[in-house]
Amino acid sequence: MNLHLSIGPLASLIAGILILVMPRLLNFIIAMYLIIIGVVGLVGVGTLHL
Repeated sequence: MNLHLSIGPLASLIAGILILVMPRLLNFIIAMYLIIIGVVGLVGVGTLHL
């Protein structure tokens, strides 16, 4: 059985959990998410596979 994860959904899941646990981190989590998605978009979708 192969498990393929991509960065976008994984980052969304982690950010959602952290926002539920610590709502005060919302701005920081959103900023980090947007930066990560932007870097992945610039580098290329096919180059980062986890």
